Amino acid sequence: MTRYPKSGKGTRWTVAELKSIPESWLGDTVADGDGLTGEVRVSSGGTISVRFKSAFKWEGKVTWHQCGTWPSASMADVRAQRDQARQLLKQGVNPNDHKKVQRIDSRLEVEARLADARRHEAEDLTFREMFEAWLADGVSREDGNAELRRAFERDVLPAIGDKPVRLVDDSDLRAALRRVGRDRGAGRTAQRMLSELRQLYRWSLSRKPWRTLVADGSPAELVEARQVVNDDYEDGIRDRVLSDAEIRELHEIQVRLRSTYESLPAGHRYGGVRPMKRENELAIWIMLATLCRAGETMKAEWKDVDLQKAEWFLPAANTKTKVPMLVFLSPFALRQFEELHLLTGHTPWCFPARPSGRVREGAQPPDRHVHEKSASKQVGDRQVRFMSREGSLDHRKHDDSLVLANGERGVWTLHDLRRTGGTLMQAMGVPLDVIDRCQNHKLPGPKVRRHYLHHDYANEKRAAWNRLGQHLATILSAAATSKQVARKGRSRGARTTTATGQVLAGAE
Repeated sequence: MTRYPKSGKGTRWTVAELKSIPESWLGDTVADGDGLTGEVRVSSGGTISVRFKSAFKWEGKVTWHQCGTWPSASMADVRAQRDQARQLLKQGVNPNDHKKVQRIDSRLEVEARLADARRHEAEDLTFREMFEAWLADGVSREDGNAELRRAFERDVLPAIGDKPVRLVDDSDLRAALRRVGRDRGAGRTAQRMLSELRQLYRWSLSRKPWRTLVADGSPAELVEARQVVNDDYEDGIRDRVLSDAEIRELHEIQVRLRSTYESLPAGHRYGGVRPMKRENELAIWIMLATLCRAGETMKAEWKDVDLQKAEWFLPAANTKTKVPMLVFLSPFALRQFEELHLLTGHTPWCFPARPSGRVREGAQPPDRHVHEKSASKQVGDRQVRFMSREGSLDHRKHDDSLVLANGERGVWTLHDLRRTGGTLMQAMGVPLDVIDRCQNHKLPGPKVRRHYLHHDYANEKRAAWNRLGQHLATILSAAATSKQVARKGRSRGARTTTATGQVLAGAE
């Protein structure tokens, strides 16, 4: 049914009249005059609306042009749509086609604005966002990039993390690294971080959206290593080798400290000079006798140590080169493992972490190895004169009890033991390629050589480790002999006793 305004056919509907339309008119047509008609609609909630349209003829066919729905559109706008359609027809333009073009134009405009917004957003991506993307997809380290994140969050991100990548230049990087290398005196750390920044930018230069933000190249390449360290900084490449006298002195220090500490009466040990944990003392001699790295040693498990065969297997996951290695233990090295087994053989780990939980409540057995740097820190803390410690040492032992040769040759580290053992082998005439294999180095030369030449050098390596162990046993035997002679001279006829574990660390 067609409905007309109260004023009659050909007149316009007022807003008040439209508001008074009942639900019973659902589907009826309301005529607004001048070719404009509307269909009454009722929503499920009882809301009345009228969808208006006007008819026009195009290419001999009657076609409808939608003019809008009241009350979403005002009647003024609805009638304006009808009038505009008539004007377009006079110009020979199909109003429906015109509306489609407008919709397309509107969509294209929105898409253009979104693209522009995305472009601006990409241009403003921050250094922190690039760093996070690199951590997620560009670098993978054994610790899950934890140390890398810690270093950058401490020294780089506070300064330039929120700065757009496109605005970060070499001066920003240089300033951040100088705070590390010059202000804090951590030159080696600064140079390592410069290398990591170069890796980050090399990765970003080949990936969207970062490559467009560093189109001018990597600013890290414009920073020179010497620019981020102090003028008196020396390259961190160490060449420290312990002499036979220092090896002997190290053993004597261990024996003396342990003997003195254990002789203190109950209640007085807190103020005494505490020796290293016996496990870590043994680790020193194991590393020196096998040439293994500190991290490889600390990760050792008893299932990989065969005391009967005198063999220690290092799985690929534990080695720096990701190449498995079988160490043939010399009698000297075997004695260290035998004593160590008395201390930690009840656990899966040669060097277990502390048990979790309180002892009085029933502590759980250790479920992991000790931290890789545990022994290294204990050695460093006992050469405090050489250390530049930033944090508090209130809860860590710190003295000079492990300083060798009165400190004249500087600090020594666990990695120096590996170099020392290799140098001793070299001095005894062990071929360099055998030493490389004992140290599990990645061997030089073409890959084809490694694919075709498969001799395992087992006999040569066993002989090299045995010669090294015999030399170390001789050094420590001389130390024990000279000490016994000195004691007899001071107290003729006195009975000489040695601390528990001294024989195992020396030669029998």
